[in-house]
Amino acid sequence: MIDFNFENNNQLIAGSILVAEPFLDDDYFSRAVILLCDHNIDGSFGFVLNKYVDTNISDFVDGFPEIDAKISIGGPVDMSNLFYIHSLGDEIDSCVPTSNGLFIGGDFNDVKSILTKDPLKASRIRFFIGYSGWDKGQLKEEMTQKSWLILNDVTKEKVLNTSNDKIWSDSLKEQGGKFKAMTNFPINPSNN
Repeated sequence: MIDFNFENNNQLIAGSILVAEPFLDDDYFSRAVILLCDHNIDGSFGFVLNKYVDTNISDFVDGFPEIDAKISIGGPVDMSNLFYIHSLGDEIDSCVPTSNGLFIGGDFNDVKSILTKDPLKASRIRFFIGYSGWDKGQLKEEMTQKSWLILNDVTKEKVLNTSNDKIWSDSLKEQGGKFKAMTNFPINPSNN
C-alpha cells in the first residue's frame, strides 16, 4: 500500500519552496510553487513562481526598457504593486538579502538603468504583481493540514527561471516515490 500523506520532514525556513498539494482548490494557490522569502513568529511572505500575467512591464511602467521577462502573479496581497527578486545585490542600492543568494527590491531606477545597459541581465531578475502573505500562525496551521510540501536547498537559478512551466510537477518528481506519483493526479478528482 502506498502512503499518499503529503508531507516531509524539511524545516520551514526563509528560502524554502512550498509546493501545493495536488488537490488544493484555490485560484492563486492551486498547484502553486512559492518561494518563501521570510518566515518568523509574526508571519511569512513569499512569491508564487508559476502563475503569470500576459503583459510586459513596459506596458505599465513608463520608461522601462523592452526586455524579455515574464511577470508572475506573486499572490493575492498588494496586487497594485510590482515586486522583484534578483541576484544583483551588489548592483542595486537598498535591496534586502533574503536567502539562496537572492535579494528583494531595491532602487527601481537602478533596475531600469541596469536593464537598459544590459537587457540580458533580465534573467537575473524576477518580477511579481502582488505577494503571498500569512499572518502569525497561519502558515503553521496550513502545514498541519498538509497543504504544502517543503523543499529546501533550492538554487537561485531554479527560482529565477521563468521558462519552466512544469515547476510544480518537476519539484514533486525530484522528491521521487509517492510525490512523483502525485504529479499524475487530476486537479479535480471528480472530473476523472
